[in-house]
Amino acid sequence: MEKIAVYCGASVGSDSAYQKAAVKLGKYLVKRDLELVYGGGGIGLMGILANQVLSSGGKVHGVMPQELVERGAAFNKLTDLKVVADMSVRKQTMLAMSDGCIALPGGPGTLEEIIEAFSWARLGDNPNPCTFYNVNGYYDPLERMFDEMTKKEFLTVTDRKKLFFSESLDDIFSFMTSYVPPKIRTYPKASGL
Repeated sequence: MEKIAVYCGASVGSDSAYQKAAVKLGKYLVKRDLELVYGGGGIGLMGILANQVLSSGGKVHGVMPQELVERGAAFNKLTDLKVVADMSVRKQTMLAMSDGCIALPGGPGTLEEIIEAFSWARLGDNPNPCTFYNVNGYYDPLERMFDEMTKKEFLTVTDRKKLFFSESLDDIFSFMTSYVPPKIRTYPKASGL
């Protein structure tokens, strides 16, 4: 592993534990010689994480759609910033640049990006492990939702094991280093076709 894509909030959230977790993750990445790939912003948890990696001597690669760059959202201290056409290209680019995905606490955008990465893994379009840094149980309701999907047979037990939730960075990276992508889904031919 060389680069980790991290999805996180452009806000800091209501609990200082989220900010502390972003700092901890930044230090953790640099200590293990892992480079950060993220959305390129300088505010919220995104800014805290990027600043921590940079101040610890690490490298930070931002990926941001042109429209957000034009609005002044880009962080100006990055190792490099890749400007792309739109959010769809941003997601594809971040996955192509990275070897694993982590979601810190965040809002709808954070959730959408990590869930799409996991969905793409099930289709065979993303070989990267997807994990949730579950700070203070932030993602507990989502973890239960995935368990419910599995129970109701909308997600296989095998594929459910390919998505990891933990408050321990050691456990997250242990999961990532031993990860084997899901078997590519196949579909029976629809009747009548």
